Amino acid sequence: MGLAGFLRKTFSLITGLLRREFSFITGNYRILVISWIIMDIAMEMPNPNFQYFITDVLKGPPMALGLIGLANFLAMAAVAFPGGYLTDKYGRRWLITTMTFGMALSWLFFAFAPTWHFILLGTVVSSLCLIYQPALFAMVQDSLPPERRGMGSSIIQLIHGTFNTPGPVIAGLLLLQFGLEWSMRIIYLLMTGLYLTAAVWRLRLKETMKRKEPIRFRYFFSSYPKAIKESFGVWKVLPRSMFWLAVVQTLVMFGMSLTWVINALYAREVLLIPTEQWWITYIPLLLTMVVASIPIGFMVDRFGRKIPLIFALFILGAATFVFISGTLLTVIISMILFGIAQLLAMSALVALSTDLVDQKNRGKVNGFINFIGYIMMGFGMLLGNYLFIEGTGIGMPQLPFYGTLLLIAPELLIVLFLIKEPKKRASMVQEQETEEAPEANESTTGE
Repeated sequence: MGLAGFLRKTFSLITGLLRREFSFITGNYRILVISWIIMDIAMEMPNPNFQYFITDVLKGPPMALGLIGLANFLAMAAVAFPGGYLTDKYGRRWLITTMTFGMALSWLFFAFAPTWHFILLGTVVSSLCLIYQPALFAMVQDSLPPERRGMGSSIIQLIHGTFNTPGPVIAGLLLLQFGLEWSMRIIYLLMTGLYLTAAVWRLRLKETMKRKEPIRFRYFFSSYPKAIKESFGVWKVLPRSMFWLAVVQTLVMFGMSLTWVINALYAREVLLIPTEQWWITYIPLLLTMVVASIPIGFMVDRFGRKIPLIFALFILGAATFVFISGTLLTVIISMILFGIAQLLAMSALVALSTDLVDQKNRGKVNGFINFIGYIMMGFGMLLGNYLFIEGTGIGMPQLPFYGTLLLIAPELLIVLFLIKEPKKRASMVQEQETEEAPEANESTTGE
């Protein structure tokens, strides 16, 4: 066999291996992946300079960032219960497609905001549209085989990292070209266009749940009491490990929110990193999520869920410690560590929660966890903003970061001693084809 034959055989083996490993990327999962690619191009663009846009351009008060964060997550919490309930009772597709259009239009409040109050309003509208999040998570979980859940979650993180990466670069170039105000307004107009494109693409999704009646707008209100009751009641049939997993997830979300609400201001005012350089620190964070996502997915699928989760908490602590007194270089290192910790935690949490919860209850469980987590994150942002302001006044602006570090010890203890991986993992479901679910067709076109 000559060199050409050897290369052909090698290429055939590699492509065959890749085809087997990633054969699960089909149907709804593939449609969602493509929509995330479109949305992620825009998603990260406003983040590097958002805090500066509120404080320097729109002249928000000292607590504006905390108030916006609180409003954001309280609105998301308000729709978490009905989102999970409607997801399990009436299906996933209608919520996902309709609310993606709503999110797209909400960015116009940001693009044309004359004061910070319009950012507050736009944030609430955008967050209310996230009533579709439990449906989105449930559809992903429905579409992944048990042995590929870690990889499936990591591929989502890979998509986010890969297509978020140009965002900070675009934001930085627009900042240098147009200044802070107009660069941000242009960014929000771009987000509107890209989100509308993704919303149209998501119309291709197929329902994964059968339901007996079409969903109506009145169900958003009439279902709320029952949604709360069922979201609480579902925990009676879940393993105890799922409860403790939810506690850990909530604590991690709260700890992260303490610092992320003021990290840009902290970098400029305490670490003396100029506004024009801050966006650079986002690039290695996102690149890390590109490079590490697939290996971490293999790790979660091969070695179990708890080990990556434990590593994630240790790395999160190290990243926070490095950030506190960093320079531009050490902050970049810290952001890389944050990226690794996020990948490990998200892949492990998603995979383990899917292992523990049956398909019929995933929407309610996701809705409950989102409700508690969002409330904690909202007040975490308000508290982080307050601690930064008060801490700066007494010469301790690091207070929010100390709070994050203090929470890591109980998180580790819970993971080590109270969470157990199941011997048998909950199963997946296949998408229902059009001819198999005529009632689903009727309900998704009824509005």
